[in-house]
Amino acid sequence: MAPHEGLVHLKEYDIEDSNVELIGTDIDHQVKYNSAATEPAWNDGRVGKQPGILVWRIEDFTVVPQPADKRGEFYDGDSYIVLHSWTIKDDKNDDDAAERLGHEIFFWLGSKTSQDEAGTAAYKTVELDEFLGGAATQRRELQKAPSDDFLALFPRLTIRSGGVASGFRHVEAGETSAEREREGIRTLLRVFRPAGQGAVVVYEVEPTWESLDEGDVFVLDVGNKIWVWQGGKCSPMEKAKAAQVVHDMTQAKHVDVEVVSQTESRSWVVVRMLGGGEDGDRPTLSRARPVVASSRWQQEHKRPRRLFRLTDESGELTFQAVKEGSSISSGDLNGDDVFLLDDEGKTIWVWVGSGASKAERALWLKVAQSYVRRVQADGEASEAYLTPIAQVHQGHETASFRKAIAV
Repeated sequence: MAPHEGLVHLKEYDIEDSNVELIGTDIDHQVKYNSAATEPAWNDGRVGKQPGILVWRIEDFTVVPQPADKRGEFYDGDSYIVLHSWTIKDDKNDDDAAERLGHEIFFWLGSKTSQDEAGTAAYKTVELDEFLGGAATQRRELQKAPSDDFLALFPRLTIRSGGVASGFRHVEAGETSAEREREGIRTLLRVFRPAGQGAVVVYEVEPTWESLDEGDVFVLDVGNKIWVWQGGKCSPMEKAKAAQVVHDMTQAKHVDVEVVSQTESRSWVVVRMLGGGEDGDRPTLSRARPVVASSRWQQEHKRPRRLFRLTDESGELTFQAVKEGSSISSGDLNGDDVFLLDDEGKTIWVWVGSGASKAERALWLKVAQSYVRRVQADGEASEAYLTPIAQVHQGHETASFRKAIAV
């Protein structure tokens, strides 16, 4: 495709437009900072002051902190904000060098989240960045294809069905195993590791035999008993992680646990409980994983490595193709503009130069989304919308971005 087609002249974003005239100015930053300074979620004494991971869920347009023991647990009907802060030494060879914090802000969007929740998460991410001084990396994450960096934050990523708006229908406080059994409530969890990742994903799937796959481990909670079904091709690590999941589940209630392997004839009991056929009529157990690491997804939907430039040096905003291929490097970046790097579909990076204009800074996400739409419209990648999108500031580049831009 001609990557700049349809994106060359963004006249609807005229830099003289009064709607954006003050974006990026000292007044604009002060207004945003004052708003952020009154947000209770950012003012708990830890945000921006301590390294670590903090998680908030969007509930009725409000940012609600998640308990430490719930970090890594998400619902597909919700949107979340995750702050990862780490310590940076200005001079790694000097023990007395000054230390500062680096920050990445992820806004994670569940597959069934509402537009209001997603919009609030995106808005509050910008606000949090402002609260942190405007140098944090902002990253959009989608449930189906999270970035490798997001998966690396949690040793176990749990995705359950439900959300704030829909309510929860799994183990509620006060709900006994007998009640769950009597009401016929069954919960089926799929335990797997995305290819090439250390993190393990625990994903709630439909409680039907069609959800089973021989490559993973499944945990079936029927109320008075928990069944662990080990696919014939699952890994030892997935078996061990499933055992940890079951241990956590049985801490809250004392029920029997039975582990069966797909290679055993006994395993067909689980398939039948999930509506499968009799022993002589066994269906094929093969279901694609519901979450794929972006690096793995990129291998299957690889597209050319490309660099683009967003600039207003001519008096109007233009989006120009700069280079394509393996020769793209940090030397191609110019601090007076904004650049978009498509890292072969693994991540779309937007690099904001320190001298970029207010209009260029304001449009980074819209330009990235417009680029994704163009890739999809050209038939190059129908699921390009799944690509993680990240914004990074000059002078505050993350290790992942430096790796992506290096030759």
